[in-house]
Amino acid sequence: MTSTPLKGSDRLTAGPLADGTATSVRPRLRRRGRSAPYWFLVPAVLLFAAFTVVPIGYAVWLSLHKVQVKGIGLGKGARQQVWNGIGNYTAVFEDSEFGHSVLRAFGYGLIVIPTMLGLALVFALMLDTPQARSAKFARLAIFLPYAVPGIIAALMWGFLYLPTVSPFYYILREFNLPQPDLFDGGNLYLSFANIAVWGGTGFNMIVIYTALRAIPQEIYEAARIDGASDLKIALRIKIPIVLPSLVLTFFFSVIATLQVFTEPMALKPLTNGLSSSWSPLMAIYDAAFLRSDIYGASATAVVLALATFALSFTLLRVSDRYTREDRA
Repeated sequence: MTSTPLKGSDRLTAGPLADGTATSVRPRLRRRGRSAPYWFLVPAVLLFAAFTVVPIGYAVWLSLHKVQVKGIGLGKGARQQVWNGIGNYTAVFEDSEFGHSVLRAFGYGLIVIPTMLGLALVFALMLDTPQARSAKFARLAIFLPYAVPGIIAALMWGFLYLPTVSPFYYILREFNLPQPDLFDGGNLYLSFANIAVWGGTGFNMIVIYTALRAIPQEIYEAARIDGASDLKIALRIKIPIVLPSLVLTFFFSVIATLQVFTEPMALKPLTNGLSSSWSPLMAIYDAAFLRSDIYGASATAVVLALATFALSFTLLRVSDRYTREDRA
């Protein structure tokens, strides 16, 4: 009596063979197929843990400790790391200089954020109009400053601010015009803000312009048939539609404002009117590397990170609420 050979699908679901081995291959292949995507995530998870989770955890651990000095601090065991609890956090909130650095950062942001986002929106709307000429060159020219490293941009503008080497001051002297000190008082905020606006407008413009290009052209054509001008189309159609992109760029700008470091740090050697703790990150750098207080600096960094997260989360919830109300 002859037996009919099993097909490929039948062999995978057949029962035990003559030698007693099982052929439950399909369930095992199915389980392997389900777990395969997670194995691809392993390298990303390991890198995220090694370079994000572990450093943050170590900073929190340092913020809860301090160095205890015995005697004159010399010899083995004279300096020991001991538990300090919330002592470092208490010192952060009692430090008036850190509070002033936060206020300076907010004042800097009040100048940078409206100016930068306003220019980015105007440039994006202008490039999106049918009358725009040389749009590709204009996009590249506006975006190009963002490609310049921040330290190079700060040094370049810093030398343009110096009266002895700046061509602008030379022109002012030739025409007997007033020569303002861009490193003094309120002008210092304008100097920093100019660097940030020059370098960040292009990036925000690209984000907004990309959102504008995604709007169907039929909406514009219908509006023009109804007699709407380009200005009305921009105010009543384009801006409301790209509002989520504006909110996104606003969040990025707020975070960048609280983390301002490159501009004041690069310009500090050029003037005596800039303190070593002008911004929150400069205060952290000063405590960690100039005063060797890494425990206090860690506590300050944790406080700044939590404040940034809380502010971003609050703004996100507020914007999400208004967006839902508009849709309703």
